[in-house]
Amino acid sequence: MDELEKMLLMQIADLHKVPDGAYNIRKNGEADGRRSTPHIRIEGRKDGKSGIDIFVSGETKGESVHIPVVITKTDYREKVYNDFYVEDGADVLIIAGCGIHNCGVETAEHSGVHTFHIGRNAKVKYVEKHYASGDGNGENIMNPETVMILEEGARMEMETTQIKGIDSTVRTTNATLAAGADLVIREKIYTHGKQLAKTDFSVQLNGDGAGADIVSRSVAAGSSRQEFELRIDGNGKCHGHSECDAIIMDDAHVVAVPALAANSVDAELIHEAAIGKIAGEQLLKLMTLGLTEHEAEEQIIKGFLS
Repeated sequence: MDELEKMLLMQIADLHKVPDGAYNIRKNGEADGRRSTPHIRIEGRKDGKSGIDIFVSGETKGESVHIPVVITKTDYREKVYNDFYVEDGADVLIIAGCGIHNCGVETAEHSGVHTFHIGRNAKVKYVEKHYASGDGNGENIMNPETVMILEEGARMEMETTQIKGIDSTVRTTNATLAAGADLVIREKIYTHGKQLAKTDFSVQLNGDGAGADIVSRSVAAGSSRQEFELRIDGNGKCHGHSECDAIIMDDAHVVAVPALAANSVDAELIHEAAIGKIAGEQLLKLMTLGLTEHEAEEQIIKGFLS
């Protein structure tokens, strides 16, 4: 693994070396290393699609699996399908993400479909980071799609972050929750230049006691554009909360389209949304401490997205 690939792995998965535990590293469409453990098994798909199947046994407690992707080619496109089968009662941390370094003039694109089958009372924390770098001449595209099926009492926490350098992204998430299941999503996005980021969440709260808490925070700078769509369907005695907070700068555009559908008299659904510029008093306070206006903006953005 060369220094460029190490840099990408550091950005998307905080990896300085080959991780402990189970892992699958994908580089330019090929497997670059794989390890299974007694409780977590990783296999190549048998249906002809590109990707892997990850099987997490019910005996898994506090273990992790890393599945990062790195691309260092230009004029390269791929679509990968990864399925996760998490047995009843398991407790696992899954760290994914994609890093692209594109020094050519052509497009580099990674599209990934991750499907989670989460058993009863199982707990999954899923961390996904996207990052791209290069000389700026080639376009970097990432289109992540996440499908989550939570059985009774299951819990999933999802942290998804778009760090920088992604010219275009369409992020699609669909979740179906049974009784007593719980879903927590935290999304962070930063766009600049002419970048485009679209987010589409759809959540079905099908069982009594099901709950979802979705928070998206974003910063749109330059002439970038962000579009946020979310729909929560409450189909029983459930609770759903969504929040969309965005800072808009320069000539950027931000659109937020929330939708709540209460299909039961016992459904409790809440949405909050706020789009605005950085407050002048915040800038002034930091500038009185010796920061330039640009430095003050960077500190405010860093704190907002932390």
